[in-house]
Amino acid sequence: MNHTDPDRTERELTEALAALADGVRAAPDAYRTARGEWLRRERRRRLVLAVLITVVFALATLIGLWVLNEAPSHPGVIFSGLPGPQVSTRYVTWVT
Repeated sequence: MNHTDPDRTERELTEALAALADGVRAAPDAYRTARGEWLRRERRRRLVLAVLITVVFALATLIGLWVLNEAPSHPGVIFSGLPGPQVSTRYVTWVT
């Protein structure tokens, strides 16, 4: 079994990661490019969402108008304008 000192392992790992990080060089305008792409995607997402909301609203409005247009044009029973049955509340008859 190979016993290694934890401090030695940590030191070697730190040195390896530092050597790896030293070899990485970012492009001079990498941040600007990444931010520009992110902003472009964000604008596109917002535009798609606005168009989708507009389409759903217009579709709901058109369906509502179509349903109202399909309603019968003759007056119904409730709003026929004819007087309904008269109910008298003067006399109450109790049946026992």
